[in-house]
Amino acid sequence: MAATNSGDEGRKVKVVVATTVMLSFISFWRAAAIVLNDLGSSAFYVGGIAEQAIGRSAPWFILAVMLLSYGVRAIYIESSSMFTRGGVYRVVRESMGGAMAKVSVSALMFDYILTGPISGVSAGLYLAGLINDVSARQGWGIRLPSNFTAMLFAAAITVYFWQRNIRGIPKSSEDALRIMYVATVMVLIVIVWGFVTIFHTGGRLAPIPRLANLSFAENALGWLRSWRWFEPRGTRYNIVDSAPRIVGVVGILIALGQSVLAMSGEETLAQVNRELENPKLKNLKRTGLVIFIYSLLFTSLVSFLAVAIIPDAVRHRYLDNLISGLAMSFVGPTILKLSFQAFVVIVGFLMLAGAVNTAIVGSNGVLNRVSEDGVLAAWFRTPHRRFGTTHRIIDLIVILQLVTIVISRGNILILGEAYAFGVIWSFTFIALGTLILRFKKRDWREWKVPGNLEIGGIEIPLGIAFITGVLLAIALTNLFTKEAATISGLSCTAIFFAIFTISERMNSKRYGETPMLDEFNLTPEPELSMATVEVRPGNVLVALRDHKRLDCLARLLERTDPRKQDIVAVTVRMVSRDEPAGELQEAATLTESEQRLFSEIVRLAEKQGKPVRLIVVPSVNVFDALVQTAQRLSAADIVVGQSASMKIRQQAHWFIRAWKRSRVKPLIYPRLTIIGSNGATHSFDLRD
Repeated sequence: MAATNSGDEGRKVKVVVATTVMLSFISFWRAAAIVLNDLGSSAFYVGGIAEQAIGRSAPWFILAVMLLSYGVRAIYIESSSMFTRGGVYRVVRESMGGAMAKVSVSALMFDYILTGPISGVSAGLYLAGLINDVSARQGWGIRLPSNFTAMLFAAAITVYFWQRNIRGIPKSSEDALRIMYVATVMVLIVIVWGFVTIFHTGGRLAPIPRLANLSFAENALGWLRSWRWFEPRGTRYNIVDSAPRIVGVVGILIALGQSVLAMSGEETLAQVNRELENPKLKNLKRTGLVIFIYSLLFTSLVSFLAVAIIPDAVRHRYLDNLISGLAMSFVGPTILKLSFQAFVVIVGFLMLAGAVNTAIVGSNGVLNRVSEDGVLAAWFRTPHRRFGTTHRIIDLIVILQLVTIVISRGNILILGEAYAFGVIWSFTFIALGTLILRFKKRDWREWKVPGNLEIGGIEIPLGIAFITGVLLAIALTNLFTKEAATISGLSCTAIFFAIFTISERMNSKRYGETPMLDEFNLTPEPELSMATVEVRPGNVLVALRDHKRLDCLARLLERTDPRKQDIVAVTVRMVSRDEPAGELQEAATLTESEQRLFSEIVRLAEKQGKPVRLIVVPSVNVFDALVQTAQRLSAADIVVGQSASMKIRQQAHWFIRAWKRSRVKPLIYPRLTIIGSNGATHSFDLRD
């Protein structure tokens, strides 16, 4: 990083390149793959968990939850369209204040911490089940301890995705997309082969969800098992015939609460929204539609097919690996079924492993968000020196997940019970927050959840109110029916709340009310070139200095297609003519104003979903610096705002003089565009 003097061609232009992982954007297909690795993976375990809890009618409640997930997804789309850096924390903070926001994000973190372990353990159970099945059929005499094996595999998967996420979301989203390609093949085979089996051998429809068909396990009732309206029948409980109607409603809510794991992963939609490429809202809705159709077909049909095809006498053996049981119950030769079971296990292992990845991605996004608001110390957001990722947050998440895996000892029922707490409460908080914002900020919407009635100029959000009411009813029911989840969930939430509160107070004492700024990796480069900045010829160079005056960048982002043209945001740092170049290069740091400027640029770029390169060029003359930078980057356009101290013609005159002084022969002759204070654009040919 060195000063550039006009006419001094013996010294090369030097530059500091600022990078952040938050300016890496992905397609809606990759975003959908990340969410589906979590949401779709629940199909591998939710059917067995729900059937053990509420009986053979479980598929109907799983279907109901998947339909409810459409409404939950709509809430996430509305809230994400309001806040690019959104999610439950931002929505609840804006609607109910900072204290409730910390409570909500604490519950969400409990959800994310358990997402990885439950998915990893489920993957291990499928693998252990396959090995034990093959061993029994071949007479090898080998039987792996299922839970212990699952625990080891879950830990190994978590460590693998830890190092992948350290490298950044483009790498991890690539993994997720590849997993979904393979998973889709398996899903199609399961659906087609399942219906062929039913056509040839017949099948049984899951008992319709009448109260008489509901049979609750003891752990499914929690503290309500001593209620006189539930009577024990063997090892299970049923609602007595004389029970009031309200008890039947409670029974339905209990069943829905036991099936709510089917839509775990929806919360990741708000986190990947930040990484979605342009057009952001359109791609967000596309992502939501893809994951709804995929998860509805996969998760619901697996549960119905399992009850229809797997005989009752053997289905209990496959409740931990339900799709493996389906594979072995299809019509066809045994060798073919064994081969498909192996394929199911491989796909399940990959998809459930992908859910571990999603948990890390989501947790990282949530903690980054609260860190930006000063709730978590900025130290956690310090970028990785090589990859630019928030590696300290990722490290913390993975440590907590590994501890959870060890504590659970590979028991998926324990994990499932606890997991449900964070899932339903994170949905409830964001739904309630979004509903309140309908009244607090009426006009602030790009998109709304459907079902709005307008009476006398007042909008009544019936759709979102209904969804919120259902979620709140399930969440309150779960508090009384999931003892382990309630105790562990409230404890974990309280611990996170305390950490956030203490950290926020420490930050407040240190930084006051100043908003937290983004962190950047800084790379001093000895020479400014297209290679060092990583841009293509014909890029657009936009000069920025004041974080409050970014109108020219906003306009540029709106009209530029990043697939065809790169955008480079440059700020010129004024230095004295005799300042040593070596000292400048060693002192590669951003000033507070530069960091604030780049932070605002990142926020603007995220909202548009378009990448921007960030560079600092020190110079004694701002016009020379911008002209030489444009020449060395082969820029097609130089875009600047109108100077506060000179007229537009005079400003263009100084750029033309700088161009004539320069001895660099550019590949492209750029056009100068000055955006006036009134928004009008003025173009000039620098060769005039």
